Amino acid sequence: MQGVHLLNSGSNNGTWLTSIAFSSTQGCKCILAYGRSDGTLNLMSLYDRALPRFEVQQPCPIACLTWRPTVTLRPSRSPHTPGQLVKTEDLVVGDEVGNVYYYAVEWPDAWEVDRNGWTGVMTLLARISVHTQQICGLAWSHDGSLLATGGNDNLCCLFEAYKLSIPQEGDQQTDEVVTCLDSVQRTISIPRNNRIQSVLMGAEKHRWIHGAAVKAIAFCPWRDGLIATGGGSNDKCIHFFHAVSGACLATISVAAQVTSLIWSTTRREICATFGYAQPEHPYRIAVFSWPECKQVAAIPWEGEHRALYAIPYPGGPNDTHNAIEGGSSLTRTAQEGCIVVAASDESVKFHEVWSAGQKATAGGEGLLGGSDILEGLEGIDKEGEVIR
Repeated sequence: MQGVHLLNSGSNNGTWLTSIAFSSTQGCKCILAYGRSDGTLNLMSLYDRALPRFEVQQPCPIACLTWRPTVTLRPSRSPHTPGQLVKTEDLVVGDEVGNVYYYAVEWPDAWEVDRNGWTGVMTLLARISVHTQQICGLAWSHDGSLLATGGNDNLCCLFEAYKLSIPQEGDQQTDEVVTCLDSVQRTISIPRNNRIQSVLMGAEKHRWIHGAAVKAIAFCPWRDGLIATGGGSNDKCIHFFHAVSGACLATISVAAQVTSLIWSTTRREICATFGYAQPEHPYRIAVFSWPECKQVAAIPWEGEHRALYAIPYPGGPNDTHNAIEGGSSLTRTAQEGCIVVAASDESVKFHEVWSAGQKATAGGEGLLGGSDILEGLEGIDKEGEVIR
C-alpha cells in the first residue's frame, strides 16, 4: 500500500464530492466518475494524466451515480473510425430533484488519444423522470439488463435497460456540451440530431412503494430475478422482490435505517448495514440467510456511530490460504473478500462478515415485529448454506 493519492486538486469553491464509482471490470478502462454538490460530473482514467478527461455540468446537484457492469457495442463516433463497432460504457447519474441521466461513454485508450488526438465522447441517451425527490440509490443487475432506482419519495423503480436507449418520436434534441480538461481536445459537442429519450412516470417495469427513502438496492448474483431493497428510518425493513412479476417475496424487520445491502457470492446470504436504529440497538451490520430470512450474524459497534454505506471488496487483511491435508485452500476472505464500510465517525472500516472459522452470535426468531436484532444479546449459533 502506498497510502492515499490525491487524484485531482479538487475544488475551492465550497463544493464537495457526493458520489464516486469505477467503470465496469469487463471494459478494462478503469474510468473513475465523480459528482459534486454543484452538479459537476467529471470522468478520468487512472491510466491517464491526473486531470479529468471529461467534465459535464449537470443542471442540479449530483446525488449518486453508477456504471453498468457490462459493456455495450455501439457504432463509434470517432472521426477516424466512424461507424465501427466499439465497446462503450454506460453511466447513470441521479440528482437531487429526482432525475436520472443515462450516458453512453466512448473512451479510447491513452495511446489512441496520443495517436489520433481524439479523447472520446459522452452521449446522453435518456433522462429518467419518474421520481419526485432526490435519487438515493442506483443499482444494475449483474448482467446489465435491469436498472433499479431508489428515491427519497419512498419509491424503488425497475427498468429494462434496452428500452432506455431507444429514441422515441417526440423526444427532444440536445446541444449539451462536454468539456475536456486536457491539452488534447478542449470541447466535444453532442450532435444536435442526437435524440434524448424522455422516460416518464409509467414507463417503469415495476414500482415498489416503501415506508421511507430507498437507498440500499442489491440484485442477487446467483438467483436471477431476485432483488433486495432497504428502507429508511420510517420503513426499517429489508424487502425482497421478484423482478419478473414484481411480487414481494419477503420482508425482514431490522429496527433500523437500511443504508446498504450486499449479497454473498458463495452463500445464500445477504449482508445489511444500518444507520439510525429505533428502538436503539448496537448492531450496525447483520447477515441474513435466504430464503429463510433468519439472522445468522450481527456485529455491534461501540458508541452511537452509524454505518453510512458499504461496498464489497475482493480482498482483506486475512486473504491467505489454510493448510489442509494434501494441499491448501483459500480462506473465506480470500474466496469472497470483505465489506468496506463508511462510518459517521469519518472512518472507513473493513469487516470480514463472511468468515467461516468461527460462528457469529445470532438471534433466534424475532418476536418484536419479526426482527432478530431486537431479540437481545443471547443468540444461538448457526451457519448459512454454502452455494456449491
